Amino acid sequence: MRTKVLMVYPEIPATYWSFKHSLKFVGKKAQFPPLGLITVAAMLPENYDVFLVDMNVRNLARKDIDRADIVFVSAMIVQKESLKKVVALCRECGKTVVAGGPYPTSSYEKIAGVDHFILGEAERVLPDFLNDFEAGRAKKVYQDDEKPDITATPLPRFDLLDVKSYYSMMLQFSRGCPFNCEFCDIIEMFGRKPRTKTPDQFLGELEAVYETGFRGSLFIVDDNFIGNKKEVRKLLTRLIEWQEKRGFPFVFFTEASVNLADEADLMDEMVKAGFDMVFLGIETPVESTLLHAQKSQNTRKKLIESVRAIQNKGIEVSAGFIIGFDTDPADIFDLQIRFIRESGILMSMVGLMMALPGTQLYRRLEREGRLLSESSGNNTHDLDMNFVPVMDPEVITRGYRRVLRDVYLPKNYFERCLVTLKQVPWRERPRRTLDWQDIRAFVTSFLTQSLSLYGFRYLAFLWKAFMKDPSCFPEAVRMAVREHHFYKITKRVLGKRELPATRAIAAMSRNFTVRPAPESAFAGRKEY
Repeated sequence: MRTKVLMVYPEIPATYWSFKHSLKFVGKKAQFPPLGLITVAAMLPENYDVFLVDMNVRNLARKDIDRADIVFVSAMIVQKESLKKVVALCRECGKTVVAGGPYPTSSYEKIAGVDHFILGEAERVLPDFLNDFEAGRAKKVYQDDEKPDITATPLPRFDLLDVKSYYSMMLQFSRGCPFNCEFCDIIEMFGRKPRTKTPDQFLGELEAVYETGFRGSLFIVDDNFIGNKKEVRKLLTRLIEWQEKRGFPFVFFTEASVNLADEADLMDEMVKAGFDMVFLGIETPVESTLLHAQKSQNTRKKLIESVRAIQNKGIEVSAGFIIGFDTDPADIFDLQIRFIRESGILMSMVGLMMALPGTQLYRRLEREGRLLSESSGNNTHDLDMNFVPVMDPEVITRGYRRVLRDVYLPKNYFERCLVTLKQVPWRERPRRTLDWQDIRAFVTSFLTQSLSLYGFRYLAFLWKAFMKDPSCFPEAVRMAVREHHFYKITKRVLGKRELPATRAIAAMSRNFTVRPAPESAFAGRKEY
């Protein structure tokens, strides 16, 4: 007897990370596919018929649920509200619901309506659940804290995807990170000893993506791609050969620790392989705060020098920044703005500190009696923090809004674009082949952005970029397209009313040292 399995990926709300407003420029519905779910799908026995509904691509219908015997869902914290609706609908249809992924793993006790939880990495626990489920004795929770050997992880089921709906494909080479940042939940879920796949295994997955007909951007989802440099070097040698043989069908981007800047030869190999961007967790330019947060790897040299070293090799830098550390100085907002301007980092994802379940930070704040609520997972939109900060929460909210306003003001964004175009040697990178998607993006961008409120800034930037070097004009268009999304999201965030401190924060703050910022920190134009 065959078992019909529906896999559902809940909706991700519109955030800085979703690129919702710029995806229409290239005719795509979602930024990324659900790699975790299609990997789990590959672990199911042959007598399981699997079909997938990614709610970021299309709506989930009752008929989808009705045709299934069992429903698998996976979610990040930011998807919790959509997950709740999915589970409720499945319960109405009388279906068994199995949940896994980052959010259930950290907070399964708070999720109602789910019949079975697969916590942690599925390779070790999924077989036990399947055996018990088929025998009619499945338990509520399945968990194994031992980290699996991911060389045994099967090839993801890319056949379940409509690849034309996604801007970028995703692959994984490693899990885990060797560092010990206090606020990070990655090391809690995947450990501090990076585990890698073999080069043959990874290239087999890459070949599978290639065979779908997809071309273009491919995100290597490792939380620290260089966590195991020895294995990464082995992979890059093979990856360069693979790309050259096929005419560079993919451009890669990934995440890495800042010490990538110290590895000149490794960066050279990454560029040869087709890497054009890397995301860094910069967090803050304040060294004492980095040390307090146990992020000493960011203090070995000046951060601006590290960013420049990576850019000068031909890799664009995007980065995450955090406001709300206990040790933030009163002028943290000005310091963040200045660093972002000088570095030329276009995708500067600035968010308020959130205490994520399972982290060292969460445990410390719990001991100190400062936790207020669970995180929503969306630290760029929630202007009310989930713990009592040391700095006055109203000052943090006002200062954070000012940082966002400055970072994504079109004038400032396009100035950073010019800095990046100057810093990155575009001619030394493998060239992207222009296709209909690039042409569509330019035409849609021109018709939309040139007539926008910042149209003059947009046209001036494209003209300056073309005059600087016509060969990098397509890259300039891609940069401009991103600003359309950032601009609309920032207007939405800043359009929210100024949030006062909640009664809980106001009451609890009396027990902590509160550092106000000078009033001059909030002077400036109302650009949005």
